[in-house]
Amino acid sequence: MKYLSNFIVFLVIVVTFASSVKGKGGGLEQDFYKKTCPKAEQIVRNITWTHVANNSKLPAKLLRMFFHDCFVGGCDGSVLIDSTANNTAEKDAIPNKSLAGFDVIDEVKTALEKACPGIVSCADIVALAARDSVSFQFNQSLWEVETGRRDGNVSLASEALANIPSPFSNFTTLSQRFAKKNLSVHDLVVLSGAHTIGVSHCLFFSNRLFNFTGKGDADPSLNTTYAATLKTLCQNQSDTTTTVAMDPGDSLTFDNHYFVILKQKQGLFQSDAALLTDGKASNLVDKLLDSKNFINAFKNSIKKMGQIEVLTRNNGVIRKKCSVVN
Repeated sequence: MKYLSNFIVFLVIVVTFASSVKGKGGGLEQDFYKKTCPKAEQIVRNITWTHVANNSKLPAKLLRMFFHDCFVGGCDGSVLIDSTANNTAEKDAIPNKSLAGFDVIDEVKTALEKACPGIVSCADIVALAARDSVSFQFNQSLWEVETGRRDGNVSLASEALANIPSPFSNFTTLSQRFAKKNLSVHDLVVLSGAHTIGVSHCLFFSNRLFNFTGKGDADPSLNTTYAATLKTLCQNQSDTTTTVAMDPGDSLTFDNHYFVILKQKQGLFQSDAALLTDGKASNLVDKLLDSKNFINAFKNSIKKMGQIEVLTRNNGVIRKKCSVVN
């Protein structure tokens, strides 16, 4: 009996510790809202699909929002919080100024608050909307999203700058940023495949065209024909308004074409080209030229990304309005 009592105490300690740890994905589960808000995921999907049907550029925006949320303080919905007179929030940091899709998240939140007040977190809405927006073209969920995240109430622009991988990064910096989030080189390469959809402002790659080493030269790792094409689109290095497709083949279809153009030296960012500078990463790029390999790998890596430093159970809050702290 004494052994049994000690074992029970040990279990209680372990469970209590596990529930208080931030960052291991503990507490997330499939169909988390099955009893508390049965139609939650259906509501997210219906609203998201309605918007995507009218705006084919939305999947790239919501997927990017999910990335940027998770890399800063974990997947806690903090990227949605508005700045105040006393605080500059994440969404106003330079890497996030071009984020979009907040109106969709707000619409989903309003609908969920009407259906199940105070139950579904903004963090889960971001994760689900990212999945559902990309899945629209497949007419089915492309990957599994575990839910149960709770919202954070801290959002700092300085943290965004310190954590979000830069498009100017070399491979060492990229791998270090990902490692800090418990993501491997494999995850880095696979998740970079998200650049198969969406656009970028010239500002984030024009140095590769006009002044790569400070001598008015182009980046030698960039395909010369592609560079010439980009120069016709971006007028100069200070062009802050023009946007260019990240995948010159098709920036609206989620597929593995990113890896095809990467092998052709047509990755738009320095961070894209950097994947070919490491042997292991380059070998992974070759494997992801197979469409089935990419889709299967992406399902696993983005699920892993969605577990970064999550707040669950008694940690965090359920924000009533996604753009405002409780």
